[in-house]
Amino acid sequence: MNSPQLQRGVFLALLFAVTAAFVWVLMPFFGAVMWGVALAILFTPLYNLLLKKMPQRRTLAAMATLAICLVIVILPLALVGVSLVQEVALVAQNIRSGQINFANYFQQILAALPRWLLNLLERFNLGDMAAWEARITAGAAEGSQLVAGKALTIGQNTFDFLVSFFVMLYLLFFLLRDGAPLSKKVRDALPLAKPHTHYLLNKFTTVIRATIKGNVAVAIAQGTIGGLSFFFLGVQGALLWAVLMAFLSLLPAVGAALIWGPVAIYFLATGHFWQGGVLIFVGVFVIGLVDNILRPLLVGKDTQMPDYIVLMSTIGGIAVFGINGFVIGPLIAALFMAAWDLFAISNENDEKTTGTH
Repeated sequence: MNSPQLQRGVFLALLFAVTAAFVWVLMPFFGAVMWGVALAILFTPLYNLLLKKMPQRRTLAAMATLAICLVIVILPLALVGVSLVQEVALVAQNIRSGQINFANYFQQILAALPRWLLNLLERFNLGDMAAWEARITAGAAEGSQLVAGKALTIGQNTFDFLVSFFVMLYLLFFLLRDGAPLSKKVRDALPLAKPHTHYLLNKFTTVIRATIKGNVAVAIAQGTIGGLSFFFLGVQGALLWAVLMAFLSLLPAVGAALIWGPVAIYFLATGHFWQGGVLIFVGVFVIGLVDNILRPLLVGKDTQMPDYIVLMSTIGGIAVFGINGFVIGPLIAALFMAAWDLFAISNENDEKTTGTH
């Protein structure tokens, strides 16, 4: 019996199946699609501004916006990436040749420790210095091999990266040019009340903009300050450590300190007191201030999420989705909170309508 209910059920099943299949087909380009959408959201205000200057020329405005995005975002990242590959190769070579010897650095720190602290380490079975030296040497060797292996993998995956990169640019162009009508189609197609759809999509765009602007601004600021400090203090591989501090700064509160903290300890333990003092001052009062001021202003304020939710969702997102997780984690958390807020409001409205309490 071909009833309307059966037809609707079959249609919904077909809709779900083809949507799942389409998502499955796009999964190899998940990162390209995500960053295409994110950059389109970020640069749409610029596109709208250019469109006002050249009305009825949407294609030209989208191409101009794409060119500006390439110049101020993508090309600088590419240049830093090329320099970073060279720096990583040099550091790995220095580790293998012994010019950078972490076991020797550790020995120097131990030699500077007071006797009472060495006795405390021995009491907890942590005083076997030969074993520590062997572990550090083995870890450094494995690390250099891992870096070399990753560099080889990157070289082998260059074609995949280029394909994803051009997919992202291609998608970004069309999302800029046709984003408004596409957004309207999505709003009309979603089976939600119009105010709820509008609220959730606004939350989506707000979180994307705030997270990218906030986290990227904090990462650039902390990485730049830390890298310049390392450079002026004579630390080898300043660019590499700067990039690592930038990436680790995606973890609020403690990120960059995982790099500059051990270096400061080494300076103090080996008698380089002014270098250690300068690095601690910069780390605590400059890099730390950037994190404590910029991140809540640019991320938490716009997303209207507590700092601890931003922290947990960022760490969880990176753990699940890799580097893309610093955007996806807070986005999921914000949509989760927004959906439950809407659910609570709907329940309150239903109670008022029915007169129940």
